[in-house]
Amino acid sequence: MTDPIKAIILGIIEGLTEFLPVSSTGHLILAGNLLDFEGDAAITFKIVIQLGAVMAVLILYWKRYMEIGTNLIKMDFSASKGLNVIHMILAMLPALIVYLLLKDTIKSQLFGPTPVLFGLIAGGLLMIIAARSKRTTRVDTMDRISYKQAFGIGLFQCLALWPGFSRSGSTISGGLLLGTSQKAAADFTFIISVPVMFGATLLDLYDSIDLLRLDDLYLMLIGFMTSFLVAMIAVVTFIRLIKRLRLEWFALYRFVLAVLFYLIVIL
Repeated sequence: MTDPIKAIILGIIEGLTEFLPVSSTGHLILAGNLLDFEGDAAITFKIVIQLGAVMAVLILYWKRYMEIGTNLIKMDFSASKGLNVIHMILAMLPALIVYLLLKDTIKSQLFGPTPVLFGLIAGGLLMIIAARSKRTTRVDTMDRISYKQAFGIGLFQCLALWPGFSRSGSTISGGLLLGTSQKAAADFTFIISVPVMFGATLLDLYDSIDLLRLDDLYLMLIGFMTSFLVAMIAVVTFIRLIKRLRLEWFALYRFVLAVLFYLIVIL
């Protein structure tokens, strides 16, 4: 199988899994192992193509980003008017700090099949706990999420630095445990995904610039475009799905996936 075909396959996987709490990074690492598509450049490739899927969110929520940008220019940070840039900063800051402190350890120790399998299981257990939490009053829209809740969701997002946990799975679970509805947590997760993934991609490209070759950039472009096109087709359906389907079903899928890959890859 040629590298461009592998790039297309991984782009399709990314576009289909980025918006579900099943860990797109985990899927890419496991698929990369099966396709023998690994190494430093492959790690960067898997991060870059996530940006293609996230671009679909930017298009879907462009009016909200315009509104947030307009309020930023006006220096209007009133929480009473709904989601603003302070919510986003509070949600992004914890994971950014942890990533900058531990990025070398994360890349060297966690980007492999075995850590991903543990992440899939641990993330699934977290989602079951969150889905069964007994909070009776819940914030029903992301515009009612408080600064405190935004920061708390950001702390849960740190778990997503472990491949297999899933960024959306961690943040939606965190939202449920902190008193938001699943819909509000999902919307908030999608909104913060764009700056988070842009930042992570730029940092990773900067760190890996000496390792990249022209062939690598070509493969990244193929994966990026494939991921973007697949995500554009899937995004509306999947966003509706994540808002309606209970997290236990996604947790069950994660457990089955972990068992299958243990039997196929680890044994």
